[in-house]
Amino acid sequence: MQISNLLVLDIETVPQYADFHQLSERVQSLWWNKISKTVPENISPEESYRLRGGILAEFGKIICISTAFFYENEAREICLKVKSIYGHNETEILKTFSALCTKMSQIHHGFTFAGHNIKEFDIPYICRRLIINGLPLPECLQLHDRKPWEVRMMDTLNWWKFGDNKNYVSLDLLAEVLQIPTSKTDIDGSMVQDVYYKDNDLPRIVHYCERDVVVTANIILKFLNLPALPESRVVVVN
Repeated sequence: MQISNLLVLDIETVPQYADFHQLSERVQSLWWNKISKTVPENISPEESYRLRGGILAEFGKIICISTAFFYENEAREICLKVKSIYGHNETEILKTFSALCTKMSQIHHGFTFAGHNIKEFDIPYICRRLIINGLPLPECLQLHDRKPWEVRMMDTLNWWKFGDNKNYVSLDLLAEVLQIPTSKTDIDGSMVQDVYYKDNDLPRIVHYCERDVVVTANIILKFLNLPALPESRVVVVN
């Protein structure tokens, strides 16, 4: 594997609206039709939207895509460059990300997406939101008619399964068991919605997303029997 071909990514999503009642009556009905059979019997539509509105692409939106790629410094040491695309305008986030993907695929013949659970969450979510926003799919994301072996994704969750499709492991647990260092943070995934809508603190979410990208990059190195990156070789650019 040429790790220089990898674009490591992680996305942060929230419901399209802060409150369930901001949805039209028709969309409220469509939400409940989709979600009601998969939530506890005593949960209300309002509460279910608060808990899960952000993870369904039909009802959520992307507020941050953190990306990273490996490179070598002058001393031939592996380094990581991290850059986030974020904001309140999802269309602009997606346009910028699409342009980055096109540029990467032109530069790197073996360009490959990498991340944790990107096959079942991040990449499908991005593709669906591109279509919903009326934007074209870049060639590298035109996945609907490709055979499995034609899809270029390095998914650490899928790798960790080793053929055991019943297995699921969170990024935090995998990092812990592999002794991957993580920078301390005061936020987790369950808090993103409140930090965005109540605290209006998008930079805090961006920092959290970047942290997950660095952790994922170090897990990839661990899988390849390479040492984790010290903080001095992780560069965050604006």
